[in-house]
Amino acid sequence: MRFYTKTDEWIKVEGKKALIGISKKAAEELGDIVYLDLPSVGDQFDKDEAFGAIESVKAASDLNMPIGGKISKVNEKLEDEPELLNEDPLNEFIIEIEDFDEEELKSLLKPAEYEEA
Repeated sequence: MRFYTKTDEWIKVEGKKALIGISKKAAEELGDIVYLDLPSVGDQFDKDEAFGAIESVKAASDLNMPIGGKISKVNEKLEDEPELLNEDPLNEFIIEIEDFDEEELKSLLKPAEYEEA
């Protein structure tokens, strides 16, 4: 199950790792995504801390950590093809994290709650 932030990021836990991306709503509001500023593998971030930035033809905004953790993987194909986030935001992750506290998931929105927000 995905969890969501109020700033339109999603997180999906898969065992000891978790994938993080942007919601469909965020992709639609941003319009054509043209650039991503991504972190490096091994970087550590706290919950709600900006881990990167996303730019579109309309706007630029920070990408925020839904929960704290260490970057274990970056979706490198987005560096050359950021528009993939427009095409399929729920299946294109931006980063993968490890070493996180699952308790922090409790503060996030479940899908139905996110849809209502």
